[in-house]
Amino acid sequence: MTQDLDANSATTIAQQWLDDSARTATNREFEAHFNLISKRVKVTGVEGFESVSYEDWARQSEQEFKDGVLKSVCYEGLKIQATNDYQIMFKTVESVLATDGKHKSHGLEILLEKEKDGVWRAKQERVLSDAEARHDELI
Repeated sequence: MTQDLDANSATTIAQQWLDDSARTATNREFEAHFNLISKRVKVTGVEGFESVSYEDWARQSEQEFKDGVLKSVCYEGLKIQATNDYQIMFKTVESVLATDGKHKSHGLEILLEKEKDGVWRAKQERVLSDAEARHDELI
């Protein structure tokens, strides 16, 4: 990827996406949350799965939202990896608090892509190993 989009713009776009993602997940706004995710998304690094598709992710999330499983989602840190006019790759830490009190945090590498309708959506997410997240100074 080339450096076409300036660093400030890329950071602003990525941070807004993270804020919107956390808010819509925490408020269980399924439609708004999944409007932030490309229908072509591929999620890797999830234990027990080679990859997770949009359909699988949406089905699971819709049920979790309905069941009230999530109490809150937040993101900490943002490290831009690469950008061009239509893509931003960055790393962050996602923290999920469940209503039963369980807390999970993990590093993520996210690729946002500006789709034809002008909306930035996650096209790729990779759950980082703890070792990689530590190496990248995310945790």
